[in-house]
Amino acid sequence: MVHAGRAGAGGGAGMSHLLTELAAALRGGAVEVVDLTAPLSEDTPIIGLPPERGQPWAFAREVISNYDEAGPTVYWNNIRLSEHTGTHFDAPVHWLSGKGSQDVSQVPPGRLVGQAAVLDLREQVARDPDFLLRREHVEAWIAEHGPLPENGWLLYRTGWDERAGDPARFLNDRHTPGVAEDCARWLAEQTPLLGIGVETVGTDAGLAGDFEQPYPCHWFFHGAGKYGLTQLRNLGELPPTGAIVIAGPLPIVGGSGSPTRVLALVERHAGT
Repeated sequence: MVHAGRAGAGGGAGMSHLLTELAAALRGGAVEVVDLTAPLSEDTPIIGLPPERGQPWAFAREVISNYDEAGPTVYWNNIRLSEHTGTHFDAPVHWLSGKGSQDVSQVPPGRLVGQAAVLDLREQVARDPDFLLRREHVEAWIAEHGPLPENGWLLYRTGWDERAGDPARFLNDRHTPGVAEDCARWLAEQTPLLGIGVETVGTDAGLAGDFEQPYPCHWFFHGAGKYGLTQLRNLGELPPTGAIVIAGPLPIVGGSGSPTRVLALVERHAGT
């Protein structure tokens, strides 16, 4: 409502024309919507914690009614799960470094939409499941594709989504790729990114609890008021630059995060 008012007061006709063109491109296939979200079910893998720690709930459901005596015309379920189950959004308040900052309901809507920089490190991860993204990898990408997008996402493609059908192999006894400490700090504090997205169960490497700064993606990104997206799929359908990412977490008041539908808008050219 507020945004519509602003558009009408400040050149709404132009905005209407842009949105009309976008709608036509979506209908005609010039712009494709790519779903980056893993389906959510009882088989969705969740992070494991030491037994003395609090434990996240796996996804579970209980039928309320299924066109039966409990509700002859209605099928619906109660569900139970952690805020950080499946493809999900990490808000700054999720980590100690972001304590007292934005919960997921307070994230400005404009920061749920941003351009994507897709870094493909599948070859390195295939050789070493503990592979860490380093600053030189990002700088090599910048040299080839240009600067990281302002208020955009760095999407870290590792090929890990190919393991999603096997929860044990997906979690891999904590041997999963991530980001080196100094790289995480640089990305969070010195680049225009608004967040990082990964294919793994969390934004940090599986062994990141043993780093000098444990869980550096969580620590530095959330400390800088930035965000995380996890358990993404289909990053191979995105170009290195140009896609627009739309993240839709539930606006849970006081929430540290939320399961999230993540979509990407990708411009397609004839023959692609």
